[in-house]
Amino acid sequence: MSDIINLLPDSVANQIAAGEVIQRPASVVKELVENSIDAEAGKIDIIIKDAGKTLIQINDNGCGMTETDARMAFERHATSKIRNANDLFSIKSMGFRGEALASIAAVAQVELKTMPCNYDIGTHIQINGCQIIKQEPVSCAKGSNFIVKNLFYNIPARRKFLKSNSTEFRHIINEFQRLSLANPQIEFTLLHNNQTLFSIKPSSIKQRIVSTIGKQIKNRLLPTETETPIIKIKGFTGTPEAARKTGGDQFFFINNRFMKSPYLHRAVSKAYENLIPTDSHPAYFLFLYTDPSLIDINIHPTKTEVKFEDEKMVWKILNASIRESLGRYNLVPSIDFDTTGQINIPVASNATTLKTPEIKTNPNYNPFEVNSNNNWEKFFEEPESPLKDNNPDNFTAEDEVLLLPSKSNSEKEPQQQVFKEETNQIHESAYFQIKGKYILTPVKSGLMIIDQCRAHERVIFDDLINKISREKSTSQKVLFCETLTLNRSDGELLKELLPELQQFGFEIESHGNSEFKITGVPSEFKNKNSEKFIEEILESCKLGELNPQQEIKDKLATILAKNLSMTKGEQLSCEEMNKLTGKLLQSSMPNYSPTGKVIITIIDNIELEKRFK
Repeated sequence: MSDIINLLPDSVANQIAAGEVIQRPASVVKELVENSIDAEAGKIDIIIKDAGKTLIQINDNGCGMTETDARMAFERHATSKIRNANDLFSIKSMGFRGEALASIAAVAQVELKTMPCNYDIGTHIQINGCQIIKQEPVSCAKGSNFIVKNLFYNIPARRKFLKSNSTEFRHIINEFQRLSLANPQIEFTLLHNNQTLFSIKPSSIKQRIVSTIGKQIKNRLLPTETETPIIKIKGFTGTPEAARKTGGDQFFFINNRFMKSPYLHRAVSKAYENLIPTDSHPAYFLFLYTDPSLIDINIHPTKTEVKFEDEKMVWKILNASIRESLGRYNLVPSIDFDTTGQINIPVASNATTLKTPEIKTNPNYNPFEVNSNNNWEKFFEEPESPLKDNNPDNFTAEDEVLLLPSKSNSEKEPQQQVFKEETNQIHESAYFQIKGKYILTPVKSGLMIIDQCRAHERVIFDDLINKISREKSTSQKVLFCETLTLNRSDGELLKELLPELQQFGFEIESHGNSEFKITGVPSEFKNKNSEKFIEEILESCKLGELNPQQEIKDKLATILAKNLSMTKGEQLSCEEMNKLTGKLLQSSMPNYSPTGKVIITIIDNIELEKRFK
């Protein structure tokens, strides 16, 4: 048998490594900017074209590299940060991963111009897919200038699976925000297609949050600071008013490196319990500091996931820190005592004579003797009606038993007659509503029960889809324009969705990078909250990575139908129930709502018979 195991060529090995580290253009931005930060740069410029697919350029004024270092930096496992295996467990720098540059060079066309601070001449290197095309002296500015062109040009399959430009650029903005927040001492600029999106000067952490996220967060930040032997926590959490349905303003940093931690996110969310809706996300910008030996940042190639030595203790400390911050600003719910009234508690004194209370009894009382003195008739008195204040809203289904006929036969007959007439009316209309939630109607096989809210969602969804398949949905102008201020990432996503939203009847104008004005809404929208709807749309798209040209229409129709449908508890007339049921049964999918929830269930005749045996 011949030998079949061979060593991979360096070019192939580098492309495999690139698959771990370089997932999309944002990955290149992250790796190169982290190298600039490690080079102690005070200013970093990021220039992007076509969401990074065409060009990613990173300029910094850091320490630069000599000719030898510039060449070695593109070799696999080359690094200036690690000398032995123990160094992996005490990492304090950012771009320590040596193969990052090799991975980038394996899947793109890369140029580097660099010069150390105390040199008069720099180095120019050009690499295409791991092959060095040029290396020569050059006159350039101090620091480093990386130019990455045509990402994945030599791996068409990888390039084909990149998302739309808007989606890829949102990922770049996300990486930029993380890097900017973690390094407030550095000046950053971000340009996309020759348009300046960010120009941020060195500042305090709070000002950096405002500059990076947006001015809408400025007055909604609460300082948070806790120090323990295990971990130190600094930063800001948002007021309950800063919570939004769409995520994005949640940032954890460990030793100034961004990290993701669903486990610690729950610690923060738990602190906001009962302060914000369950489907909203609190804003937070939290910097955690600990001994590097107590964490492991190498559990994922991108180093965004971190393992703590004692996660449970960190969870408790973080939760307590957030609760303390909220409590300090009187935001944690507390028991509200009524202090306006006086509560008199008698206090005994030495002069007070305590007496045993007297209990009076009637030794001649006979419970089996019926007479006027025993007041037995009070047990047959008609119970007090829950409608005594003439307010029908006080009546509930549980109160039906209190509306029984009185003890008098002369009074019973009219009540029973009314009950018979109502029963006959129900049979004639064939519809009955329970608790403002369910519609009951007899069918051949038994008793059909319909969830009226879900039924309404299905009917609206079908109408919207049919309408936009034929023509644009009608729109109505709003009396007062509603201004919507988003962070930059959400702003880019909304710009991408504007054509689809317009098709549904929304008229939204973009003013700057992250401010929008809603001037028109679908004619069916009436008094619904436009901002809430937009946030829900953005959150769904971010979670699902939807393709706006394909799935987004169904998603928009689903969320719009949910917002336009009736709320629980709405009372319907027989005519309205008849109309709703008729439209539902004409649907191609009457059994399920647009989100896949059951609309109709039937209790068959056999089951009904069993219940009366």
